[in-house]
Amino acid sequence: MDIATEEFSHLEIVGATIQMLLTGINGDLKDAAERSEIMQLLEGKTSRENIIHQAMVAPQFLVGSAGGPAYTNSQGVPWTAAYINGDAQGDLTSDLRSDVGAETRAKMVYEYLLQFTEDTYVQETLRFLMTREVAHFQMFEAALESIQPNFPPGVLQSDPRYSNLYFNFSTGNDFRGPWNEGASTQLGETFQFIEDPIKHCLETNGLLDQEINGSDRTEKTVQKLNKELGIMRSEEVNSATPMKNIEWNKPSPVLPGNGHEQRTSGSKSGKAKKTTSASSDGS
Repeated sequence: MDIATEEFSHLEIVGATIQMLLTGINGDLKDAAERSEIMQLLEGKTSRENIIHQAMVAPQFLVGSAGGPAYTNSQGVPWTAAYINGDAQGDLTSDLRSDVGAETRAKMVYEYLLQFTEDTYVQETLRFLMTREVAHFQMFEAALESIQPNFPPGVLQSDPRYSNLYFNFSTGNDFRGPWNEGASTQLGETFQFIEDPIKHCLETNGLLDQEINGSDRTEKTVQKLNKELGIMRSEEVNSATPMKNIEWNKPSPVLPGNGHEQRTSGSKSGKAKKTTSASSDGS
């Protein structure tokens, strides 16, 4: 959450930078910029309240969403799950790798933007923002390394028959390097360079008869590790989720009455406790 909060501050930095750059500029560009919502939000409390008022009385706000927020971007395009699908997968090691990739792309955007301005102060601003992406990259990377084991992502291990095969589909541009020769980076398996993929598939019955080569892993060790990691993951999930004394709200006390039930705040189960008051005739 700390990194996410900082990213919101970056939005403010970019907005303030744009506002300062447009100060003193006349013409349609300045007018259009000043009419934009983000510029009005930066003009103080009164302007922010005016934006809120405009939103409250807008027909789309009242009719289209019944007064609720309209989840759209600055162009009015509705928010969709496409923004997060593929990034959040329910596995922390996968999500952290996605975060590292996002910081990489953000860093490159700032690097390219630096080529489009000669303004010293804008360059300093962009360099600061770029540097923070580099910092976040390392933070996410360190968090990933703190999770062991973290490869492959998830629980299930790869099939040792196919995890180190490299198929040569090139024609005349055959390149060899650490990506297809020597030991693999994570599993330490020796890459098997398949010079003629078609011939190899025919000889192995479409890879169904592929044997394990260049690896110490076996199907037995893979299944054993799958089971161990499955148990470990289950324990992690269960330890983070209380299995008893769970209540989504705290029951409020009810005043006792004739024949009425009384809830007590001290009851952990939240079940009603019956109390009987004496009747007026003493019975």
